[in-house]
Amino acid sequence: MYNVIGVRFKKAGKIYYFDPGELSIAKNDYVIVETTRGVEYGKVVTDQRQVSEHDVVLPLKKVIRLADQKDQMSVEENRLEAETAHHICNEKIAEHRLAMKLVDVEFTFDRNKVIFYFTADGRIDFRDLVKDLAAIFKTRIELRQIGVRDEAKMLGGIGPCGRMLCCSTFLGDFEPVSIKMAKDQNLSLNPSKISGLCGRLMCCLKYENDEYEVAKAELPDIGETIKTPDGPGKVTGLNILERLIQIDLFGQERKLEYSLEEIKKGSSSIPATE
Repeated sequence: MYNVIGVRFKKAGKIYYFDPGELSIAKNDYVIVETTRGVEYGKVVTDQRQVSEHDVVLPLKKVIRLADQKDQMSVEENRLEAETAHHICNEKIAEHRLAMKLVDVEFTFDRNKVIFYFTADGRIDFRDLVKDLAAIFKTRIELRQIGVRDEAKMLGGIGPCGRMLCCSTFLGDFEPVSIKMAKDQNLSLNPSKISGLCGRLMCCLKYENDEYEVAKAELPDIGETIKTPDGPGKVTGLNILERLIQIDLFGQERKLEYSLEEIKKGSSSIPATE
């Protein structure tokens, strides 16, 4: 087991684990740590806890020190510099007539590198752009192409529900979302109804998917013939979350709604008739 703290470097970014060593570190503290990108400034989002070696990437790096006010000032300076770099890079993109959209700019804490995040429909030859930026900023330059979901995460916005985007507020990682999830939840398959600001399927389709899968496994299929307390009939509708089944009773010209428990007490399903 390893004693770790969880650190985030962005508001809704992925959580990375570090060894606090002998330092007294609590949740919401800011720390200076070494990462693959160099020395970084991050926020502690989980208290110290024990995790197994399967939950961390070894070797586990130690926290260098707690951040102080000087470090916070450096972060703010980097943020202001990044805004200036954003304007300069946009001018250079227009100058070189590149078919790319600049999304965000980030200075690493130690100012060892400037990262420019952009979107584009295809591959971009930005070698001349990199040369110009390197000459201006006198440091390492990285241009990183991102997808539309990452763009929405960085820029933020308000979703169809009226709340701030999940990806920009608390989702650390994107989980796969499929059209089957929308079908299982009986949602309209109109793209404008089930797509987020990024144009992809909404992340929230995943939230209730497990519950729908469990419920669907318990319920009969539409069109299936089953026995009810009032006789056999065909399933014509389902209320999945409430476990309610609408039955068209044979020979009675009426439809009734039963709970799953009532159907189970009535008897098992019978073979469908031709």
